[in-house]
Amino acid sequence: MLAERGYENTRFADVSAASGVAISTLQNYFGSREDMVIEAMGLSVEREVAALEAVAAAERDPWERLVAMIDRSLDNPDHVRRMLVEFWRAAMRDDELHKYSAEVQKRYRAPFLTAIREGGEQGEFTLTHGPDDVTDFLFSILTGAVISRVLHHPTPSPADFRGVLLAQLRLMLGLHRASPAAPR
Repeated sequence: MLAERGYENTRFADVSAASGVAISTLQNYFGSREDMVIEAMGLSVEREVAALEAVAAAERDPWERLVAMIDRSLDNPDHVRRMLVEFWRAAMRDDELHKYSAEVQKRYRAPFLTAIREGGEQGEFTLTHGPDDVTDFLFSILTGAVISRVLHHPTPSPADFRGVLLAQLRLMLGLHRASPAAPR
């Protein structure tokens, strides 16, 4: 409902109709519409962070880990992308969500930063910029891709976008070895 109707327009009646749970039960459990919406957003964002952390944990090679996390981020279904944008939009206006969004950003960013640092420490990467700067660049690109896709702006094909992103990242990381991460 949040992805479809938005933060301001999601009501107990909408959630009741979609879930089959009585409005009175929802009100009893959550107390207020705002509490229900915040809880749903938090759960959705937590799932995304946990999924990214799982992808990161599955890859030992820093470059392959970055590629897997990028692919996971780029391949989110439309309803997940819409939920993320709605979460960011609501966090601009709600102090509780804003504070929570800063914590979530740190967790989401951490596996990227760890892979970049490990690649540098292992000699796999010859960084042309600091690990934090590369991570911020990557995070900004992935966030921008979500927003453009949610708004249905004209964008390059997913394969072309991925190719450009990985090529730029390879340059920033000073990665010169052949990459087993083939284009999708």
